[in-house]
Amino acid sequence: MIGYLVLISCIGFLAFLIPGRFRKYPAIIGWISIVLFLFAELPYYFSINNFLYPTMAALSVPFLYITVKSLMKEDRRVINLSRAAAVAFLIYAPFEYIPTLGNFLISIVVGQVAFLLDTLGHGVTLTEWNIIARNNLRVEIILACTGVQSIAIMLGVAAAVPTTMRQKVCTFLLVAPTIYILNLLRNVFVIMAYTEQWFPYYPEIASNGEFGYESFFWAHNVIAELLALVLLVAIAYGLFRIIPNLGDFADDLYQLYSGEVRAMFYRDK
Repeated sequence: MIGYLVLISCIGFLAFLIPGRFRKYPAIIGWISIVLFLFAELPYYFSINNFLYPTMAALSVPFLYITVKSLMKEDRRVINLSRAAAVAFLIYAPFEYIPTLGNFLISIVVGQVAFLLDTLGHGVTLTEWNIIARNNLRVEIILACTGVQSIAIMLGVAAAVPTTMRQKVCTFLLVAPTIYILNLLRNVFVIMAYTEQWFPYYPEIASNGEFGYESFFWAHNVIAELLALVLLVAIAYGLFRIIPNLGDFADDLYQLYSGEVRAMFYRDK
C-alpha cells in the first residue's frame, strides 16, 4: 500500500507537467498522496525512534489544506511549488521504479563507502551485495542512503523558477556532487559510530530492543539528520546566490503559508 502511494504521487506530479486546464487536479492528487505516505510510514519511524518524520507528518496537514486551497484558485506560487515537486519526481522516479538503475546506484555507493572505511582503517565485509558488516553488526544500504532523494529535491526546487542555461549548469554542479560526496561521508560516519558503538547512551529513548541500536540512533537519527539539515540550508543559500529569483519565490511562499496559518488561527479565536 505504501509503495502505491508513492507511485500515485509520482504519476500525479508527472501528469501535472502536461499543460492543460485541469493539471491542478493531478497536482492535488500528488500532494495528498505524499501526505498519506508520511502517515503510513509512522509505524516504521516510531519503531526506529525517529521523530523528525512524524513531526513532518503532523505539519503536513495544514500544509496540505493550504496547498489544495491555493491550487484550486490556481495560485501561481503553489503552481510553481508543484512544478518543483514534479521535477524532483522526474529525477527520482527512474531510480525508484527501474530496479536495475536503482540497484546499480546502490552498488556504487556500497563500494565507495567500503573503500572509504578501509582507507580509514575500519575494515568491513559485505555479507550481501548491499549489507556492510563489522563487529557482528550490519548496516543495509538502500536507495535512501544514496543521496538521490536530496539531490532530486534540491534540483526540483531550482526548477521552481525560470533559469538560464548557465544557472542550470551551476545549480547541478553545486547540488549533485556536493550532496553525493557529503552523503558518502554521512554513511561512513554512521557505520563507524554503529559498529564501534560510539554512542551507547540513553537506551530508554534510543533503544528499539536490538543490541547496540543506541549508537545507530544517535548517529543516524540525530547527528546525521541535524548536520544534513544544516548542509541543505547552506546549499539552499548557494542556490539563492546562483538564482536570485528563488529568494523571491521562497519569500512569496512564506507569505502565503504564514498568512493562511494566521488567518486560520484568528478565525478560530
